Amino acid sequence: MVGNSLGERFVVTSFGESHGKCVGSLLDGCPAGLPLSESDIQPDLDLRKPGQSIITTQRKEEDKLEIFSGTFNGFTTGAPICMIIWNKDSDSTPYEKIKNIPRPGHSDYPALLKYGGYSDFRGSGRFSGRLTASYVMAGSVGKKLLKHTLGIETVAYTIEIGGIKSNDISFEIAKKYRYSNDVRCPDLGIAEKMKEAILSSRRSGDSLGGIIECVSIGLPVGLGEPVFSSLESDLSKALFSIPAVKAVEFGSGFTGSRLSGSENNDLFINKDGQIVTITNNSGGILGGLSDGMPLVIRIGFKPAASIAKVQRTLDLNTNTIVDLKVPGRHDPCVVPRAPPVVENLVSFILADHAIKCGFIPNVLKGD
Repeated sequence: MVGNSLGERFVVTSFGESHGKCVGSLLDGCPAGLPLSESDIQPDLDLRKPGQSIITTQRKEEDKLEIFSGTFNGFTTGAPICMIIWNKDSDSTPYEKIKNIPRPGHSDYPALLKYGGYSDFRGSGRFSGRLTASYVMAGSVGKKLLKHTLGIETVAYTIEIGGIKSNDISFEIAKKYRYSNDVRCPDLGIAEKMKEAILSSRRSGDSLGGIIECVSIGLPVGLGEPVFSSLESDLSKALFSIPAVKAVEFGSGFTGSRLSGSENNDLFINKDGQIVTITNNSGGILGGLSDGMPLVIRIGFKPAASIAKVQRTLDLNTNTIVDLKVPGRHDPCVVPRAPPVVENLVSFILADHAIKCGFIPNVLKGD
């Protein structure tokens, strides 16, 4: 597997499997002099970890972070930062029984052929949502680096689950209330309806999908390296690495494709000495470069593929169609656990581009 590293100057290599000994990140390229300890990253991991409520998987993992290298006396040294959490509550028994019965909606079949049966199939192995913990580790460092040096803030939150949509939400409201409920939706009245929809789906043995919105403010003008490393290109690549993500849009997105140019164009004005646009249909990116307006991204997640409802699939041992009820402990909707993953992964890419563009130096002085 050669696709486990992301970034150019701020580079993460993700490692581990869902039911292996551990999950971790090796982060290279972080400037020296950033104040950093486990306590800076642990809160983000806690927001992502399983077993937090009745609408998530009941697998219980502490996800306690250990940093093995790259820090000294409370600061980053410029050396690679190795971060690990240990797997302690995995149950692999159910997966042995279905290893040759590909689950509908899963990577089981293509992975079986690609790796000749040698890849770790337990809990989906390298294809599991558990691997997003490694994204959070690296992204959390990036998020602190951006806030510490440039004042950039990023928040992600749920705006839709099972067709139930929230109202428009301001950045400050989203920042304040996104983690105040189980579904991570800042629209508190709608959040209750989303939760009930998930519970209803779980009772029927099914699952739901939804949409996360992510907004970043304080970006300088000019982040991005067109054409193949434009800001949109790299953000999209990173976000599509999250299991269950099937759609990414910026600004007006698909809605904008149904508008005229005069309706979708963002007009420039001078507001108190600062060049801004009246609207933000571009989502903060023009020509692959940040334009100084808020970065706005929406990410679509498919319904969780592992469901309790009986489905028909092919038994590769007998070449016959069989009934399959997927065993194990699974999320009836992955969306409520996704905001910290999206938030930190977006921060990671922004940090990489900020370093490449020279907005962040190799050594942070005066701290």
